[in-house]
Amino acid sequence: MLQVRTFLTEPTVRAELMEQVPHIALFCQENRPSIPYAFSKYLLPIVVRYLADQNNQVRKTSQAALLALLEQELIERFDVETKVCPVLIELTAPDSNDDVKTEAVAIMCKMAPMVGKDITERLILPRFCEMCCDCRMFHVRKVCAANFGDICSVVGQQATEEMLLPRFFQLCSDNVWGVRKACAECFMAVSCATCQEIRRTKLSALFINLISDPSRWVRQAAFQSLGPFISTFANPSSSGQYFKEESKSSEDMSVEDKNRIRDQEVPEDVQIRPEDVPSDLSVSNSSVQLENTVEDHAAETSRKSPGVDSSLLCTLSSESHQEAASNDNDKKPGNYKSTLRPEVDTSSQDSALLDQELYNSFHFWRTPLPEIDLDIELEQDARETLSPERPEKTSEVLVPGSPNITMATRKELEEMIENLEPHIDDPDVKAQVDVLSAALRASSLDAQEETISTEKKSDLQDELGINELPNCKINQDDSVPLISDAVESMDSTLRYIHNDSDLSTSSSFSPDEERRTKVQDVVPQALLDQYLSMTDPSRAQTVDTEIAKHCAYSLPGVALTLGRQNWHCLRETYETLASDMQWKVRRTLAFSIHELAVILGDQLTAADLVPIFNGFLKDLDEVRIGVLKHLHDFLKLLHIDKRREYLYQLQEFLVTDNSRNWRFRAELAEQLILLLELYSPRDVYDYLRPIALNLCADKVSSVRWISYKLVSEMVKKLHTATPPTFGVDLINELVENFGRCPKWSGRQAFVFVCQTVIEDDCLPMDQFAMHLMPHLLTLANDRVPNVRVLLAKTLRQTLLEKEYFLASASCHQEAVEQTIMALQMDRDSDVKYFASIHPASTKISEDAMSTASSTY
Repeated sequence: MLQVRTFLTEPTVRAELMEQVPHIALFCQENRPSIPYAFSKYLLPIVVRYLADQNNQVRKTSQAALLALLEQELIERFDVETKVCPVLIELTAPDSNDDVKTEAVAIMCKMAPMVGKDITERLILPRFCEMCCDCRMFHVRKVCAANFGDICSVVGQQATEEMLLPRFFQLCSDNVWGVRKACAECFMAVSCATCQEIRRTKLSALFINLISDPSRWVRQAAFQSLGPFISTFANPSSSGQYFKEESKSSEDMSVEDKNRIRDQEVPEDVQIRPEDVPSDLSVSNSSVQLENTVEDHAAETSRKSPGVDSSLLCTLSSESHQEAASNDNDKKPGNYKSTLRPEVDTSSQDSALLDQELYNSFHFWRTPLPEIDLDIELEQDARETLSPERPEKTSEVLVPGSPNITMATRKELEEMIENLEPHIDDPDVKAQVDVLSAALRASSLDAQEETISTEKKSDLQDELGINELPNCKINQDDSVPLISDAVESMDSTLRYIHNDSDLSTSSSFSPDEERRTKVQDVVPQALLDQYLSMTDPSRAQTVDTEIAKHCAYSLPGVALTLGRQNWHCLRETYETLASDMQWKVRRTLAFSIHELAVILGDQLTAADLVPIFNGFLKDLDEVRIGVLKHLHDFLKLLHIDKRREYLYQLQEFLVTDNSRNWRFRAELAEQLILLLELYSPRDVYDYLRPIALNLCADKVSSVRWISYKLVSEMVKKLHTATPPTFGVDLINELVENFGRCPKWSGRQAFVFVCQTVIEDDCLPMDQFAMHLMPHLLTLANDRVPNVRVLLAKTLRQTLLEKEYFLASASCHQEAVEQTIMALQMDRDSDVKYFASIHPASTKISEDAMSTASSTY
């Protein structure tokens, strides 16, 4: 014992002891019945004591040992509370050594996720908050700032907002730039631990200060965290990726809501027809039931995310439109009279409303249009009986000829139409011109005209292009003429256009108008403006030379947060990044373009991403590899006609800047295997077959092995096609080009292909025996031993394992046995060996590795 104590006076011995402690603790845990308290009583106190050792190396090893013990859950919870945490709190006391204090704070932060919320909140959090305000040691504050996000994620939202956020604000304003930089780096994690309201109102302004920080290093860290911070504003209703029943998390929707949605869900392939609806079904009741389902979920989501504008929760994606097929007009104030009051007698209207209210194909399938300036007062007034105390509101809603659009507004309308006409080629601009023109015509109608016949209604609807109006929905109440809805929608549309929230503008618009087109209400506009400025060349000079790469890296997350309805805010930035001079920026976009295509949908992908994708295909190999690795993921999102256009370009992937870049060709073979499912047998035979055969003859063995798998899958697809002539032609080509190849490597490749076809059951054994086996057996007389060795392996390990050759005695089985007997008497010892015994391994890759083959 005295000798042990003597040895422990040496720092290196103590450090070595700490390295062995985790192994000893694991041994004690496995033998706990024999030595139940050995670790807790003897080893743990040594580890804790060495946390304050004078030698730096000893302290480091003891800290590593402590974290390893916590990670493997070898320390009891009671020991953590009574032996570990008190020592760490003591080491962080004001009079503690500076280095020891800094290291102890770091240990406390790292162990918080391992010990859980309860211990962290009771024992670690109070001291952590004190250390955030340490006025003497900026190193301590820097450690706290660097680990702030981890502590927030452990203690949860309430403790973060009540205790940690005030400290975080102080750290973000610290006089040491290193502390502020650490805050910027963990900003996303802190934001995730707060509610939407605080994130929008407080953290956004705080982050803007960091982006404008005097220190370049702080600005650099802030811009790198800008995209991730914006992504924390993501919301299902605003991102366009609305919930589906199987993917909605329990936190976002209660069990009751799930059951109600499931009951009301309308399958995509089912269209409700009037004749399918029972005669006793009330249209109003069904509308109210589905409307309440959607509104209940919107209200609950609004309660969980108080910072989200409630109007966004009403903007359903295409999936939610399918679920709410019978609720086309639930947002129009005038319709609450028929949808929210089921007690009103609607039996006389059932036959007239079934066709247009229960199911409308346009509203059922269309992409949701943005919600625009819903008048809350009008909405509340419509829920109640129209009161005599507000005659002006009643007159405005019910009298079709009332001057809803004043002379000044008409003049403004005419000016706006005149400004938009030069850009009428843009579909979005044309839709707005139609809206404004309809508003002018509506405002000029005679005030005395009270009713419009049913025939004129349909004609006027076609004339005004009513389906194109963002918020103009046909009122089902016969007491309110159609033109009144049109005029009301024109008013809302005017406000919507003045906000410039969704109007696509051409390049000839003024800079102010172009800036206004990037306005949205999902994230604070100041954050988005800063993100869009990351492509400014001046940022590279004043902030970071790779700031454009950081912008490109986080763009899919920002796009998902804004939703496809706000893609116009990012389109110009994406195009700028796609043409950036730095290939690293373009490479980053190339690796994520398939994810962005999923976010945007097929229409926006075809319009905005396909041209950029085509440009990447002709770029440097460092950029092309990005689109090649996800070629299948991107092409499967395109329409079949657009997808076929890329068949002509696949051949270009065989050509690379560096011929020794064999991994590029190997990736092409991998992608072609996936692409087989996207194309018809004729396309596979005409376009993919030549590439596959070319890859089978590649100079690099790794490329060839993947290509054998590709060819075998191709044989399987073409053989199962009708008629199977393509499959027979491919087999004949394999026999001609490889089975009878003058080079031994080609004949060896033929054996590999046959082995893969057998292993993966790409052909029925009777078809294999008819088309491939006769040519395979002829190679038993090949003059190259490598070919005969591989043939012996294939026959012995793969072919004879099939039931077809074991159960029935046939001429094919007899031919195989005779060939094996001939190989067993081969003059080459390796051929004799593999033809005589049955090795355990049957994997083609291992066979290829064990068979001599050229690499280049």
